Amino acid sequence: MKIRLDKLMSNQGLCTRSEVGRLLRSGQITSLIEKLVAPSQKVEPKDIRFRGEPLDPLNLYILMYKPAGFVCSHEDKGELIFSLLPERFSRRIPSLNTVGRLDKDTTGALLLTDDGPLNHSLLAPAHHVAKVYEVFLEQPLEQNNVELLEAGGWFLDGDSKPLLPAKVSLLAPEHVLLTLTEGRYHQVKRMFSALGNRVVRLHRLSFAGLTLDGLSEGSWRFLDPQEVQKLKG
Repeated sequence: MKIRLDKLMSNQGLCTRSEVGRLLRSGQITSLIEKLVAPSQKVEPKDIRFRGEPLDPLNLYILMYKPAGFVCSHEDKGELIFSLLPERFSRRIPSLNTVGRLDKDTTGALLLTDDGPLNHSLLAPAHHVAKVYEVFLEQPLEQNNVELLEAGGWFLDGDSKPLLPAKVSLLAPEHVLLTLTEGRYHQVKRMFSALGNRVVRLHRLSFAGLTLDGLSEGSWRFLDPQEVQKLKG
């Protein structure tokens, strides 16, 4: 699908529309197959090069290994997870956002996209997207609490809907593998607090089947087309 060159470059966060003419004249924007003559020219994004490099995908689908101490926000104070990405991503239209949030002290799998409909779909309660957490607790988790978590049907303070059943695997008395298919505010910490326990460390191993294989803390990668299609499917 062809798009105006100035709109394409602006949407990619590479420059403003008014700067495209200057970048064209200086040879910093080129095409593999046709002569570029004006910012209004319609082009195929895959054919355009900026300073000799291909453009980023039209939509971004990113998996990040979120480190502790970073906030999932564009505006909050402190270190923001967007600072771990190329600066041009912050100027993209539409904007890049996280799919849900991880607390500042929580680490692990975090999905980001500028695909608004997919973001909404993945967060919709009806879709039951699986999220797997490694939970380190202050006290051993008792068997009756394991059964409560797996049964679901009880309420957290302030919530109007009962919890869905969770999947629980005890790796050690204070070390739990927890799979949730819903995403509520501070859900993991609130669940264990309601059981008289406290989460001392929380790490998300996977989101919607996407794992952190090959990523180190603070790094990220683009999803491949098959992974994107699976999320959409």
